Amino acid sequence: MTNKPPIERVLYVVSLFPCWSETFIVREIQTLIADGVDVRILSLKPPSEKLVQVDAKALSARAHYPELGLRGMIATLATVVRHPLMSLTCLAAIVADMWRTPTILLKSLVSLSRGLQQVRWLAEFDPQLIHAHWATYPSTVAWSLARITGRRFSFTCHAHDIFLDHQLLARKVEEAALAVTISRFNIDWLTQRVSEQASMRFAVVHCGVDLRRTDCELDGRSDRHIVAVGRLDPIKGFDVLVDALRQLNERNIEFRCTVIGEGPLRSALEAQTRAHGLDGRIEWVGALPQEAVQAALRDAAIFALPCQVAADGNRDGIPVALMEAMASGCAVVTTAVSGIPELVEDDVNGLVVAERDAAGLADALQRLLGDSPLRRRLAMAARARVEREFDAQAEARRLRQLMSEAVNER
Repeated sequence: MTNKPPIERVLYVVSLFPCWSETFIVREIQTLIADGVDVRILSLKPPSEKLVQVDAKALSARAHYPELGLRGMIATLATVVRHPLMSLTCLAAIVADMWRTPTILLKSLVSLSRGLQQVRWLAEFDPQLIHAHWATYPSTVAWSLARITGRRFSFTCHAHDIFLDHQLLARKVEEAALAVTISRFNIDWLTQRVSEQASMRFAVVHCGVDLRRTDCELDGRSDRHIVAVGRLDPIKGFDVLVDALRQLNERNIEFRCTVIGEGPLRSALEAQTRAHGLDGRIEWVGALPQEAVQAALRDAAIFALPCQVAADGNRDGIPVALMEAMASGCAVVTTAVSGIPELVEDDVNGLVVAERDAAGLADALQRLLGDSPLRRRLAMAARARVEREFDAQAEARRLRQLMSEAVNER
């Protein structure tokens, strides 16, 4: 990789900032700032999260939010008047691509409007690159702002943003100065379904873990404690986990399980827990601050995340929660969905079971609960894998180098 003048100013476009489930974006921005990059954040939605991580709060002064209501409409129209041709060109492209999906079209038009408001502010900041996280609405805004202002844009795609929705994606891949994704699996998926250029255009930059803040003490853990962390939605497979724990209970295996996270399935999962008589075994604690999550991971012997492909095709990318558990010294059990095999190899640095296989998951958990040397071996190998390939600082610096190359290309 040739050395280019380092990039100095980047505008990040995200759907919502701060966002509890997107700590990986915060880590990435923190590293860029520490390395001398001036980063500003354009959030397409006003802040709404009840629980905000400390690191995200520290970036709040760098965040910019759209005007709503009449003031927002006036700001949008002002940009259209100043840049009529490119504004209408972007509008026409969005309508032509998304008219068959009215809900997505409406959300895209709202996002476009909120992006157009920022043209004057963007000119004052003068970023060398507009970088979006997610290939959907944020990258649509980044693409539009780049076309209107003559700047370069880039984007990182993750999971649902390519598995469920391809908003202008082939065009974005073609026109982006830099296209990034978080796994080799995603590149294969994009090459087969979106653009043959994907195999040549995309670079892999992993989401990662801040290893400076992640202890890996293998001794002193609660041998019967299982932890799971993630949003309570279908792709995490928590219903399968509850069923597996029911089977462990029926086998008279001692355990307790803590599930950290919030989401639309919480009531159903709690009802499933009660129906199986597992109230005293499984605790649903909701979303917690990062410090509390880390404390749970330091105490647990096992981390379980039985990811699965949902009925609509949605799935995980490579879950950051899985990386954090591996970095923290847990023995992990998961599935081979999407890019997870790039992180976890069966019986090398974790156990891998088939998705939706509650009996197989129960067997794997029973094996780990009953074999302390196995847990230690897998945990040590897991930490080594994360250190080698999923260090958040190293990955952010790789992204910075790629950004520098992208803006210096002629």
